[in-house]
Amino acid sequence: MDLLSEKDKELIRGSWESLGKNKVPHGVIMFSRLFELDPELLTLFYHRTKCSSSQDCLSSPEFVEHVTKVMLVIDAAAVGVHTQSFAVVGEALLYMLQCSLGQAYTAPLQQAWLNMYSIVVAAMSRGWAKNGEDKAD
Repeated sequence: MDLLSEKDKELIRGSWESLGKNKVPHGVIMFSRLFELDPELLTLFYHRTKCSSSQDCLSSPEFVEHVTKVMLVIDAAAVGVHTQSFAVVGEALLYMLQCSLGQAYTAPLQQAWLNMYSIVVAAMSRGWAKNGEDKAD
């Protein structure tokens, strides 16, 4: 497995901390973008929220609670997510960082996050394959 450089770690930690303690608004940006990129992902939240559109989800207290958990505990269980969705999630994460950090979102910072996310995706993909969760429905 590839390792992150110390510079990458420093950039990632600093940018995450700069989002502030209340990360929910940033999570809403990320999930809004996620649903724009792949509207089918809304179905993963229907059983909890009964929402039929991204606006319904984003205004649902249950969904905001989920966003809070995801943003505070990044390793939250991803039940029903398939490995092909990882790229969309990564794109939504980078979009949120770009929107939230503004001019502080630099090319080296983007590359650091890409490096970290590729390591996470590789590890998650191995776990999904090992547990048979990457099978088509």
